[in-house]
Amino acid sequence: MEITAQQASILDRLRTRDFQIVAFPMYENYVGVRKGSCAALLAPQGSGGFGIYGQSTYLVGGNLSAKMLQGDGHYFVAKKDKLEATAERTKELDAFTAELVEVLLPTA
Repeated sequence: MEITAQQASILDRLRTRDFQIVAFPMYENYVGVRKGSCAALLAPQGSGGFGIYGQSTYLVGGNLSAKMLQGDGHYFVAKKDKLEATAERTKELDAFTAELVEVLLPTA
């Protein structure tokens, strides 16, 4: 994947805010970012920036997860592993997403 100067600048801003740039093998057309136990896939935009592909997620066993409602509550599920979507984990994910969106906004 080729990165524009604007995208490189965004990735640098992410690094300065302690986000890690990572690769998720099944998603080689996207740039992975993680901070703490949360992650997201970034899709290159025609404007030269990035947008969040899908939704930010909680990492389960190092893998991207989906938030699911099961009979006994909400869980983050990846493959055969699951973690309860506690208020603390949900708050961490919400904070991650808000910070990521802030960094992705164009700067003057």
